[in-house]
Amino acid sequence: MATVNFSVPDEVKEAFNATFADANKSAIIAALMREAVEREQQRRESRAASARIRARRRHAPVRSVEELGAAREQGRS
Repeated sequence: MATVNFSVPDEVKEAFNATFADANKSAIIAALMREAVEREQQRRESRAASARIRARRRHAPVRSVEELGAAREQGRS
């Protein structure tokens, strides 16, 4: 297991220690770090997916309102 060292504001440290006085603080920090990693990975994946969609839309054929309406009607039949 690795050891990490972070500087945090004193009030954050005090609030953390008070809130988790009887808990395994290392386990809590590890869980928070895992959550932060997952959240960032999801954010990056979401941005990449959005960029792919926007890129495809730039090359998508332009259709008129009439063409779209006809396609909708055809799809309903």
